[in-house]
Amino acid sequence: MGYTIAEKIIKAHLLDGEMTKGQDIGIRIDQTLTQDATGTMAYLEFEAMGVPRVKTERSVAYIDHNTLQTGFENADDHRFIGSIAKKHGIYFSRPGNGICHQVHLERFSVPGKTLIGSDSHTPTCGGIGMLAMGAGGLDVAVAMGGGTYYITMPKMVRVNLTGKLRPFVAAKDIILEVLRILTVKGGVGKIVEYGGEGIKTLSVPERATITNMGAELGATTSIFPADEIARQFLSAQNREEDFTELLPDSDAVYDEVVEIDLSTLKPSAALPHSPDNVKTVEEVGPIKIDQVLIGSCTNSSLLDMLRVAEILKGKTVHPDVSLGIAPGSKQVFNMLADCGALGVLIAAGARILECACGPCIGMGQSPNSAGISLRTFNRNFEGRSGTADGQIYLVSPETAAASAIAGYFTDPTTLKDDISVTIPEKFLINDNMVEPPASVEDAHKVEILRGPNIKPFPVTKPLESVIAAKALLKVGDNITTDHIMPAGAKILPFRSNIPFLSQFCFRQCDEKFPDRCVINKQGIIIGGVNYGQGSSREHAALVPLYLGIKAVITKSFARIHSANLINAGILPLTFTNEEDYDKVSENDELELTDIRTTIETGSNKAVLKNKTTGDEITLNCNLSTRQRAIILAGGLLNYTKENG
Repeated sequence: MGYTIAEKIIKAHLLDGEMTKGQDIGIRIDQTLTQDATGTMAYLEFEAMGVPRVKTERSVAYIDHNTLQTGFENADDHRFIGSIAKKHGIYFSRPGNGICHQVHLERFSVPGKTLIGSDSHTPTCGGIGMLAMGAGGLDVAVAMGGGTYYITMPKMVRVNLTGKLRPFVAAKDIILEVLRILTVKGGVGKIVEYGGEGIKTLSVPERATITNMGAELGATTSIFPADEIARQFLSAQNREEDFTELLPDSDAVYDEVVEIDLSTLKPSAALPHSPDNVKTVEEVGPIKIDQVLIGSCTNSSLLDMLRVAEILKGKTVHPDVSLGIAPGSKQVFNMLADCGALGVLIAAGARILECACGPCIGMGQSPNSAGISLRTFNRNFEGRSGTADGQIYLVSPETAAASAIAGYFTDPTTLKDDISVTIPEKFLINDNMVEPPASVEDAHKVEILRGPNIKPFPVTKPLESVIAAKALLKVGDNITTDHIMPAGAKILPFRSNIPFLSQFCFRQCDEKFPDRCVINKQGIIIGGVNYGQGSSREHAALVPLYLGIKAVITKSFARIHSANLINAGILPLTFTNEEDYDKVSENDELELTDIRTTIETGSNKAVLKNKTTGDEITLNCNLSTRQRAIILAGGLLNYTKENG
């Protein structure tokens, strides 16, 4: 039996365990990346390990999220990250160099290598054949220190693409179709691998759009083959020596196969407030719009920008629409300027934003009250835009540009003139905004620069014998990390200050939750299906840890968040019978009896006593041997210190 692409990479990097579906495996990590919203905490964790220099082949620290500097906090974090990077062997991508995933794809991605990043959209680099996965900051810190990265061996899904996209139908429409079919929880515990004759029609940037939004499926990662198209991309980036052909074996076995005929796809949109709430633009109808934003790590490549410029050429943005455009990298920005496309965008009335995540993470450009905003981004969770009642639709750059001109939702296939875009054979190479680290000999001379907003990692303690606490919050299905720990311009500057952040925890669900935590000292959270989907932000675990949350009991968890809870020393448990969710109410007195013994003995069942109702509920405790040791120690940092 042959191997899939992902299985080949895993096999070559396997350090612990066996490649049996559903079993814990440990793999060697070649590269890491961080961004500034998660990076400060990740580097505080790395410092706490006492490792003098990273042990990966390449680690890069990007500044792309918290670039709106309305106070000292973000600038201080950037300075801290820059000094940490220089001292500990990490490359530093300065503010303005671009979005981490776009820059990493262009300049550092290598087929067949492993990459983890403290950002859930790290699978972007799967577009060139990397095994690239989002992870919590602490997992990234451990990998930088030479530690093994652990995942559950995933199932393999093949998405077989046939045919060819029609004009004005885009790669974004492909991943929206996959989301429509599989839903936001359909990829949990799986790697999505793309193949078929149809992939030969897709460039690396288009493939990267698809793997980027694979994060919204809940998938471990998504990946394309490293083929001739990948080689051409690396050659254009003057990195052909990084190319290695990587294809699935002809007799590779997949657990699931999805068939998509590209020629049948139509321009689509994800409606508020979920990436899998997908309809065709034709079905949505000519709704009046208020805002269009083009960019993010999903759709900010040179190819995307040139197509938008072709649609906008000689036209003017509708007077009722605000159009913002953010190129994904300095390379893209420079090349747009050199070829004249930037002038076209400006002439049409676009507002040119900096090369950063910006509005996608809630950093500016919030729509008007109840405003309808079309975005080429990857998430449209309620409130994420910064406007509580904003109506956010996810679309392709082609749909966005056509709609910006018309002033209402417009199917770009109705445009009269086809567009023709030619990508240069060679890209502009200028890495002057990537600072190399100090040499090993000079590292001791580098001073770490800390601002007053940077607070220590929360203290964790070994697991108690019994957890007795109230259910301080009960929430429903598909709770995102934005619900747990919101983003946005007002909160993101304090990502390195857990005590300050704690007052915003679950604000969107229940603004009194932090106060209840302070009063009760400790508590338990009850959740529904797919709890913790979305961003990889470990703050969604660290802040509840600070507030005294000891356990989270749900119907099911999203992969990264479950790992982050374990890393923080918070026990993730699931209902054996989902109907038992209804047997627990907020403020019920709960007890996890003999829970330390349960974890120590390896039992996969735990007992929850509801003292308020008298019910006794059986819970699943599906933890690996290593995860049990982490929980017993009180979190991954304690475990790492104890085990070296």
